[in-house]
Amino acid sequence: MKVVLDANQFVSAVLVPYGHPARILKAWRQKRFGVAISPAIVAEIRRVLNYPRLQRKHGWSRREVEDFLSRVAAVAEIVPVGPDLHVVTDDPTDDMYVACAVTAGARYIISGDEHLKELKRYRGIEIFSPSDFIRQVLGELPSARPRRPAATRRRSRSG
Repeated sequence: MKVVLDANQFVSAVLVPYGHPARILKAWRQKRFGVAISPAIVAEIRRVLNYPRLQRKHGWSRREVEDFLSRVAAVAEIVPVGPDLHVVTDDPTDDMYVACAVTAGARYIISGDEHLKELKRYRGIEIFSPSDFIRQVLGELPSARPRRPAATRRRSRSG
């Protein structure tokens, strides 16, 4: 089984190592499925991870971002630019995910993007949110975010 992850799945996995996107990347590393990615998707991941606001959150240098992208590219199936599709009318930039999936013969696109999720399916390729993919495809329950131990939670200043 092959999937296409939108750029925000990679970014979210970096920023929130216990979230659904991180679980999906972990399942990929465990070889439960393959991931197809295009140069346009790699460029989008790079662009977003290098936003100054996000760099402050993840703390990676540009070199560390490039190392991450190199590791992703080493294990993903890199597909050439796909067909020039116009299927996500409300956000044409999302067409790159559909084109990648078509070119790679992927079965799923995983995205939290509302424009892609509204499409639901294209040429037999199903579009799932991360939690739906975990539940329906991987057969796992999407777990709630783990809570920090009580001693590390912020205390209310009221009262």
